[in-house]
Amino acid sequence: MVLRKVIVHGLVQGVGFRYAVAAAARSRGVAGWVRNRSDGTVEAVFEGDPEAVESLVRFCREGPRGAEVLRADIEDEVPEGLVGFEIR
Repeated sequence: MVLRKVIVHGLVQGVGFRYAVAAAARSRGVAGWVRNRSDGTVEAVFEGDPEAVESLVRFCREGPRGAEVLRADIEDEVPEGLVGFEIR
């Protein structure tokens, strides 16, 4: 199990980014959460199988249709035993 925190910069709010990330995470069996931040970025935490988590990190670097991702900052963190995936 791995845990990665991702902060996505660009036009990522108001384009369904959180909902697309949540659907992608749930379909891959990855736990965690996603939320909009007051600075206009989107923050997400993914915990699960390394390949599934990396797939979500790649997804965040591109974003759903309508998003314009400028960059994604990724940090490795200690797994917490998260269960389920939520939009905050």
